[in-house]
Amino acid sequence: MPIILLLLLVLIILGPQWWVKWIINHHQKDLDRIPGTGGELAVHLLKQLKITDVEVESTDQGDHYDPTALKVRLSEENYSGRSLAAIAIAAHEVGHAIQHKQQMPLFNWRSRLVMFAIGTEKLGVVALMAIPLVGGLFRIPHPMIALLAVGIGSLLVGVIVQLITLPVETDASFNKALPLLVKGQYIEAKDEKAVRQILRAAAMTYVAATLASILNVWRWLAILRR
Repeated sequence: MPIILLLLLVLIILGPQWWVKWIINHHQKDLDRIPGTGGELAVHLLKQLKITDVEVESTDQGDHYDPTALKVRLSEENYSGRSLAAIAIAAHEVGHAIQHKQQMPLFNWRSRLVMFAIGTEKLGVVALMAIPLVGGLFRIPHPMIALLAVGIGSLLVGVIVQLITLPVETDASFNKALPLLVKGQYIEAKDEKAVRQILRAAAMTYVAATLASILNVWRWLAILRR
């Protein structure tokens, strides 16, 4: 039974990540009916929307919008590709640029909290790694309890940020990107279902990240119980 429960837990946590990767890879094939690349579409949409201060570039750090540098960054396969995945993900990242231009409150909060979460996560890992050393030096539980509280609390900040991110991602996919693609006739009617799946996967990336963060907290708790 413990093994079955462990496998079930792993499936619940890692399942969304596998699903997201499968959906994206399934629609990564270039299609002759798509007239331009993901990068070209992103540039075109930004121009159409009169968002003139945002640039588009290729990156090896994953598809994202950088509100500090004012750049839509696309992985090479989506920047240069003519696939449904490239088109949908490019539009999704432009959706974040629209949120930034509109000063969407939740988007602004997410941007601030992400930087805070990066710092607190590093602090949390240091605190958790220091627990055995501090326990060996002081031989009393209070410092270890304090470090455990700091460590787990810091990691939970990352979970909270991921939860805040989900509605931001959903908005970028279905309130921004999809209407642009459908109304602008950048995709054919027969492709709309597939594009919806891709946009859902783009938003679900952060659900997968949230579950991975929860798994990370659980992993540290398991290690410290030994």
